Amino acid sequence: MAPVLAALVPVFLVIVAGWAARVTGFVEEKHWPGLEKITYVVFFPAIIVYTLATADLSRVPVAGIAGALVAGILLNGAILLGLRPALERRLGIGGPAFTSVFQGATRWNTFVGLAVAGSLYGAHGLALMAVAVAAMIPLLNVMAIGVLVRFAGGPPQSTRSILKAIVTNPFIWSSVLGIAINATGLVLPSFLLDGIEILGRAALAAGLLVVGAGLDMRRLARPVPAHWISGAMKMVLMPIVAVLVARSMGVAGDDLAVVAIASAVPTASGGYVLAKQMGGDAPLMAEIITLHTLAAMLTMPVMIAWLAF
Repeated sequence: MAPVLAALVPVFLVIVAGWAARVTGFVEEKHWPGLEKITYVVFFPAIIVYTLATADLSRVPVAGIAGALVAGILLNGAILLGLRPALERRLGIGGPAFTSVFQGATRWNTFVGLAVAGSLYGAHGLALMAVAVAAMIPLLNVMAIGVLVRFAGGPPQSTRSILKAIVTNPFIWSSVLGIAINATGLVLPSFLLDGIEILGRAALAAGLLVVGAGLDMRRLARPVPAHWISGAMKMVLMPIVAVLVARSMGVAGDDLAVVAIASAVPTASGGYVLAKQMGGDAPLMAEIITLHTLAAMLTMPVMIAWLAF
C-alpha cells in the first residue's frame, strides 16, 4: 500500500495547489487558458513520445498485457455507449456530461501508473508500463475524440472532419511518433531526447494544476451519479476484466501485477484538457479526476492485492 499512497498523495496535493491558485487570484483567470493550451499541445505529447520511444520491450509479454488492457477499455466504452440513452433519460446525463463520464471510465493516469510500477518493480516495471502506454493511449484518444465530436454538443461533423480531428490531435500523433521511433530502432540525438524529456516532466505538474483550477468544490462535496458511474467502471470493473483476460492469456507474476496497476489507476488529468479544448463538460471532468484520485488511495491497493497476488 505504501508505494501506491506515495504516488497518489502528491498528485492530489498538486490538484489542490491549482485550485488554491485560482480561487485566491494568485494566478489570474486570464492566464489559465494559456497553460491549458501548452499542456495540451506540448507537454503531454512530449511525455508520450519519450515514454514510448525509450521503452525496452524485448522481454515483455506485449500481446498479453496489451490485449488485456484493450479488452477492459473496449468493454467499458461499449457498456457506456449502450447505456447512453438511458443515462440521459433517467439521470439527466446529457451529451457534454456523457463525454466526461466516458473519459472518466476509460482513460488512465499514466504518471501514477509509471510511479507505482517503477516503485514496485524498477526498470522492468517501467518497461511493462510502456506496453500499457503503447496499447492504451492511441486507442483511448481515438475513442475520446470520437465521443467528444459526436456528443459534446457542437454541430454535426462529417466523417472527414472526425478523421481530421483524430489525426491532428496531439495525443494521437505523439503516440504514433513514439511507437514508430521504438519500432524502427531510430536513435535520436541525446540533446533532442533530453529536450523532449524536460518538456515531458512539465506535463504532470501542469496537467494537475489546470485540473485543480477547474474545480468547483461545492459540487465536489455533493457526488452525483456521473461521479459514481465513472469511478465504479474505471477502478473496479476495468481491473477485474483486464486481469481476468491477462490470466487467460498466460500472464502471471510481476507482469500480471502491472496489468492490475495500469487498469486500476485513476482517470487521466489529460481528460480535462481534452474536454476543455473540445467542448466537453470540463468542470465535471475535473471533479471526476479529483474524486478518482482520492478514491484510488483505497481502491488501488485493494484491487492490486486482490487480483494480482
